Amino acid sequence: MSPAEAKNQIQAISAELKQHNYNYYVLAMPTISDFDFDKKLEELNKLEKEFPEFLDPDSPTQKVGGEVTKEFVTVRHRWPMLSLGNTYNEQELVEFDQRIRKAIGDSFEYVCELKFDGLSMSLTYENGKLVRAVTRGDGTQGDEVTTNVRTIHSIPKKLTSGEYPDLFEIRGEVFMHLKAFERLNKERTDNGEMTYANPRNFASGTMKLQDSAEVARRPLDCFLYGLYTEKTLFKTHWESLEAVKSWGFHVDNHSRLCNDINGVLEFISHWDKERFNLSYDIDGIVIKVNNYSQQQELGFTSKSPRWAISYKFKAERVETELLQVTYQVGRTGAVTPVANLKPVLLAGTTVKRATLHNADEITERLKLHEHDTVFVEKGGEIIPKIISVNLDKRKPDAKPIAYITHCPACETPLLRTEGEAAWYCPNDEGCPPQIVGKMQHFIGRKAMNIDGLGDETIETLHSRGFINHISDIYDLHAHAAELKQMGRFGEKSISNMLDGIEKSKQMPFEKVLFGLGIRYVGETVARKLAFHFKTIDKLMAATEEELTAADEIGGRIAQSIAEYFSNEKHKQEIEKLKAAGLQFVAVEKEVTLASEKLAGQSFIISGVFEKFSRDELKDIIEQNGGKILSSISAKLNYLVAGDNMGPAKLEKAQKLNIPIISDQELLDLIS
Repeated sequence: MSPAEAKNQIQAISAELKQHNYNYYVLAMPTISDFDFDKKLEELNKLEKEFPEFLDPDSPTQKVGGEVTKEFVTVRHRWPMLSLGNTYNEQELVEFDQRIRKAIGDSFEYVCELKFDGLSMSLTYENGKLVRAVTRGDGTQGDEVTTNVRTIHSIPKKLTSGEYPDLFEIRGEVFMHLKAFERLNKERTDNGEMTYANPRNFASGTMKLQDSAEVARRPLDCFLYGLYTEKTLFKTHWESLEAVKSWGFHVDNHSRLCNDINGVLEFISHWDKERFNLSYDIDGIVIKVNNYSQQQELGFTSKSPRWAISYKFKAERVETELLQVTYQVGRTGAVTPVANLKPVLLAGTTVKRATLHNADEITERLKLHEHDTVFVEKGGEIIPKIISVNLDKRKPDAKPIAYITHCPACETPLLRTEGEAAWYCPNDEGCPPQIVGKMQHFIGRKAMNIDGLGDETIETLHSRGFINHISDIYDLHAHAAELKQMGRFGEKSISNMLDGIEKSKQMPFEKVLFGLGIRYVGETVARKLAFHFKTIDKLMAATEEELTAADEIGGRIAQSIAEYFSNEKHKQEIEKLKAAGLQFVAVEKEVTLASEKLAGQSFIISGVFEKFSRDELKDIIEQNGGKILSSISAKLNYLVAGDNMGPAKLEKAQKLNIPIISDQELLDLIS
């Protein structure tokens, strides 16, 4: 290879890897497997060694990876958060062991730890109190996400026991358990929202939210595994793990102390099979030299320690036949393609189906043909995924699979909104899966929570012609005699069901609004809308511009709400629900004035606050005679600004010369 060719190739691979780093660390949406990324990194490293004149200090081989997002305050790490060298085979581990022995002799131990597939986090404690949480970022500096991390129950906010130093840093991995991931992803599907590919992406995406109240509703966990102090407190890493565990930190109990490389290889072999029985994802094993003095002797490269290495498990991959592609219609009308496969054993379970996500996956990325032989992988994803097609086994006369153009349930032509990947059926009033799905969503625990009425009962009542709309549920008491004759329902079950329906009429406005099943209006959005507009009539009359003025309501949500209420049938449905006695007015909390020091003053609260939630600040303002406005205008007296407030609000306030104050300055106004 000529120097000119090498230069071009180095630049091309560097640009590609930087994009993959951005997708992984910043967007939390990787488009390449870890294995393929590491192979490309190896290729680049080899070229740079062969042609050192083209080595760029900014090369992916010289950096940990990732960039700092602009939404959070950037904090420089006291100790750099280095990445580990990766290997995928045992021979390279043996070579790693030989290098260690050559440098420090034969008298040393290894600590083996599970490599959690999550988001690296650094926590700083002062006098036993959590004062700062920072993401890895680019290894030198990261995003401060303290407010979000405080919502994780397994992370202590204040230590209650142990002889810990006045100042220390502890590092770990924030992750999401598999069951929680499945449940939350299902909720997103039900709400017509984009799902996450795996728990790591969900955990990472959650940490980047600016509403800590929403973070708190997502069950995250954290294992801690690395202690950093100005003065070394312990002789070995194993001793430090035992100590931080006694201080109250959540430390994984599966770690093992090994005397030699054979013990390490046994540990790896054990977890290569047992990892599928864990409640969370791991993607490998981390191996560290135990003694801190020996770690110092071994030292570091520019991006990783020489005394540690990461063994990555290869994602389980098998080959099988694609039998057919079928399509599922969700309650919001989104049509999801599913690959039906010839049953095959993968990662300890028999796989018959795999996700295909959307039309582009079928026609563009995979270019699937009928009865293709496909490679199926189950790595970080819960649901198996088709990785690629074995073109050598494709039949010569195989026809390409075309994505359907009409709804598989009702034959209505499918639509696709610009900028979205999914196709959906617009016939929400006549498409059976949507009708049933909407009613099942309406009765659910997080919506109307109707006792005595379950998903199967909804299906039965719909198939027998009793209910076709949500409002029909409130007419069921008129059909009690007919229900008794069906045989499926006993008198007691009918009585319980009707009692549950009657009690549901007392559910608050935000629950009713969430229960309507408007596309993109999840539980949190429904609460925000009810709080802002107070009544269904004001919400229905709101323009898209007025909708986006509400807290955290974006353009896509506003458009969906406006479209929903422009449909005459939806308006008629709401009138029927009103007549049935459901709550369509937000209940105002009675405010007891503590003082009138803020009387005649108006406020807007924006951003995230360490000591208060925004609702608590709102209560403080109203209890002292102040008024909360919904949008910034010349009439506004004060903008109470926290961390990570939207730049548009800040810019508008500055243009209008509106005083911008902190939560403490607000308290000073009162005192």
